[in-house]
Amino acid sequence: MVGGVPVLIRESSSVFSHAEFIARGSTTFAPSRGGLAERLVRWLPEISVNRVAARNYAEFGRLLRERAPRPRVLVVGGSFLGQGMESFAADPALELVETDVSFGPRVGAICDAHDLPFESESFDGVVLQAVLEHVADPVRCVSEVHRVLRRDGLVYAETPFMQQVHMGRYDFTRFTHLGHRRIFRAFDELDSGAACGPGMALAWSWQYFLRSFARTRAARAALVAFARVTGFWLKYLDRFLLDRPAALDAASGFYFLGRKSDKTLSDRDLIQLYRGAM
Repeated sequence: MVGGVPVLIRESSSVFSHAEFIARGSTTFAPSRGGLAERLVRWLPEISVNRVAARNYAEFGRLLRERAPRPRVLVVGGSFLGQGMESFAADPALELVETDVSFGPRVGAICDAHDLPFESESFDGVVLQAVLEHVADPVRCVSEVHRVLRRDGLVYAETPFMQQVHMGRYDFTRFTHLGHRRIFRAFDELDSGAACGPGMALAWSWQYFLRSFARTRAARAALVAFARVTGFWLKYLDRFLLDRPAALDAASGFYFLGRKSDKTLSDRDLIQLYRGAM
């Protein structure tokens, strides 16, 4: 226990150790306050926007409430509230168990998604928003999600495709739309598609292109500020692009809503599900 929060890490199979959490106490990934330029950046327009999360969480919640009078939902990577999750998290009909590998205002337990410290078939739903790119073995993590879900349990995931590194050493993998579907091949698909579109992907590329010229933190912050001022508007194009087939070939990220199955989608069937424009 650290600060009243259980640390349920299996050290033999995790990149984290108990000592790290004990030593750092209040947080594992403490954000830096940064210099003046970095602080100013926070006041500038964001280049990111998630156009589907609120709608998808509303549908996810509806399906969960059909399953049980008080569905139990595991949130993996839930030390902070995810985009579009506000109404879902405030729903009194849902019991949320919020976990992460870092301390935060919402975390109820520290655990590693590679070894979830919960009994099999103990949750009605699982949330994986912006998580699978940050785990060393996403296949194993999704297998753990499948294990802890009850029969016909539900999963909601969002994972980036066209995004640059955004958590340093803890950033590993990206998925195409079909690649994202394949990792959930032990689930029946209820819905999937682009969560963040080509406009946002272009804005991220513009920002990281400019950052590449910098050699100091102050210079990077200044270039990020310039990128935001000049590129924030690109995300608004996704209002018109997100539902087009070509967006699935160039999206910034994808979502998947699925139901636990006792069957596995074959790769032969997987490739027939391509919905892009190539």
